[in-house]
Amino acid sequence: MITEKTVHEFLDELASDSPAPGGGSIAALAGAMGTALTAMVCRLTIGKKKYVEVQEEMESILQEAEELRGELTRLVDEDTEAFNGVMAAFGLPKETPEQQVRRAAAIQEATHEATLVPLRVMKLVDRSLPLAVRVAEKGNKNSASDAGVAALMLQAACSGAALNVRTNLGSLKDEVFVRETTAQVKEILGRAEAGVREALAAVNKAVT
Repeated sequence: MITEKTVHEFLDELASDSPAPGGGSIAALAGAMGTALTAMVCRLTIGKKKYVEVQEEMESILQEAEELRGELTRLVDEDTEAFNGVMAAFGLPKETPEQQVRRAAAIQEATHEATLVPLRVMKLVDRSLPLAVRVAEKGNKNSASDAGVAALMLQAACSGAALNVRTNLGSLKDEVFVRETTAQVKEILGRAEAGVREALAAVNKAVT
């Protein structure tokens, strides 16, 4: 599993001529790192006398951020597995008409599955960014920059995952799925952009 490698091993594999892990896995990893930073700011706020009024809220955010981090981390590997599934489908025999039909169906199914993974990343980021906003606004001011980086990492995760979703949608023939997913992507990207602006506004206020 990719997530069990050391940082150096992961980066070496990422830099290799293998197409996976690629941008999809990195988008999921960026999301996991964003939620990890959110959790860190919570922990640096909890127990501080100056922030006793928000301790209960920070504890709640911490629990949710850790759950989201776990889900996003799992998607790092799932994205690579989904890509490999698409490649396997393209590798199916296509000598006879029957084989061609089976291969085409397998490609569509694998591509559909490969679309759902980055879409899931986007949906998790959609839940994660409001947490980063809240810790930017109410968390330990000494860690405000960390909250800002958390929001930026989550934005990168969302934008990167969206690129992968859109790429896969271009190969799918299910018009209803394509239309509905395209609308979801647009909505989530819009909320992500707004959330990052809100988080950075709070951070800039704290660091100036």
